Amino acid sequence: QVQLVESGGGLVQAGGSLRLSCAASGRTFSNYAMGWFRQAPGKEREFVATINRSGGSTYYADSVKGRFTISRDNAKNTVYLQMNSLKPEDTAVYYCAANVHSNMVISTRGVDYWGQGTQVTVSS
Repeated sequence: QVQLVESGGGLVQAGGSLRLSCAASGRTFSNYAMGWFRQAPGKEREFVATINRSGGSTYYADSVKGRFTISRDNAKNTVYLQMNSLKPEDTAVYYCAANVHSNMVISTRGVDYWGQGTQVTVSS
């Protein structure tokens, strides 16, 4: 069992930045591919970014490419999402996700563990 706890969400103006953190506990963090997903009101949960076990490879949704950066610190059991140039359409609850079976996690169907989510609101 893995527990994931997100932090760092909040209210920010358009063009601003936030950094989300996801602290993991329970099992060897470096065994898991990690990802971030988001869900806006009335919409399905969607993929945002993923990073492989070592941190050497990343992949992003087109909507955030060039603005968001995912990273991980296996010594601290933490994955981060640096979000720059935020837009109102980035407003959503952001979820941390872990996958033990694949090298990356880009689909909700591939997620083994979810965090509880953290709200990000971008005002125009």
